[in-house]
Amino acid sequence: MSSENVANKTSQTKIGDAQEILRHHLECLWADPAKAGDLPPLMMWGPPGIGKSTIIRELTEELDIGFIDVRLAQREPVDIRGLPVPRDDRQGVDWIIASEWPRESQEGFKTRGIILFDEITAADPSLQVAAYELILDRRLGTLYNVPEGWYIVAAGNRTKDGAVARAMSSALANRFCHLELAEDSKGWVEWGWKNGIHPSVLGFIRFRPDLLLNMTGNRERGWPSPRTWARVSLEMQLAETTGLSERALSHIIEGLIGVGASIEFQGFRNWADKLPDIEGILRGDEKITIPERSDQRYALISALVTHILEEPDIGVIMNGIFDVLLAFTNDWCQVAYHDIQLTLTARGRLKDLTLLTTHPRHEDLEEKILGEIPESEG
Repeated sequence: MSSENVANKTSQTKIGDAQEILRHHLECLWADPAKAGDLPPLMMWGPPGIGKSTIIRELTEELDIGFIDVRLAQREPVDIRGLPVPRDDRQGVDWIIASEWPRESQEGFKTRGIILFDEITAADPSLQVAAYELILDRRLGTLYNVPEGWYIVAAGNRTKDGAVARAMSSALANRFCHLELAEDSKGWVEWGWKNGIHPSVLGFIRFRPDLLLNMTGNRERGWPSPRTWARVSLEMQLAETTGLSERALSHIIEGLIGVGASIEFQGFRNWADKLPDIEGILRGDEKITIPERSDQRYALISALVTHILEEPDIGVIMNGIFDVLLAFTNDWCQVAYHDIQLTLTARGRLKDLTLLTTHPRHEDLEEKILGEIPESEG
């Protein structure tokens, strides 16, 4: 491959790796605040809806640090640089700096945090220029300096995605560490279990990971992305609460993810309706039947996890849980067990998790997942 072709290629970063890099830079900054001017700010590139701002917001919530989200495309240059006010002696101007920038005099000021310049590629050149000094030098003239414990991050869409995006100047681009975010269905499903995404959505993305993010359809209408799938999940949960008709719900889902993806998702849900009675199986009233189709197996695992989460006394269905897990082949058993552990941990049900891991049949489960380990010779 020629050097020119290599230069034009960009490796992609999974969401989890991006969070790890961001956490690493924060820890380095806090360990030695003098490095504030040396650590490069991060620029996260990616298609709309992939979760660029979400991963930053979630990390700030996890670390309990400050977070300021600046949508540059919705601002004016004066919002960044400040408002000029003539001096009383008419010998110049002073600048009134926007109150949103973190400073010690603020009520509730946090010494650590992240300033996110979101939609930076959608901002016109005058706005990008206005942000230069804050991003490049961490200051605004002599009137304001970014606190040492605060880190600067930017995010933007790519021109090839059909979103509003302008070229970034070479001077600004050269200051950033650039990360090209890629969709990661496995990571998103794990995130979904932790954050209460509807099991049907998670089961479908497991079955069709290529539809987590797919921009091949009409991008002027709904299309599948991590953002729109999260909204599908919310609409399904609301529909279950309000009793919305299935017909109306299908229109909402189509409006969020487009015609093609919604047809496939509805087909998946229809097959899921033909699953064995998982509640009856868990309580020992029904015979265990493992479907042959992979989509139905994913749906069965999702239904299994859902019933476990809805059961206030997991002890009454514990034998049923092990019956189902051990009926799967070892690879599917591992998937199901992973989801159960992940969701119980994420929901803080550590007592139930302990009941599961200390159950007398757990050894059978371990042997099922790991297989028989041959004895060493000699």
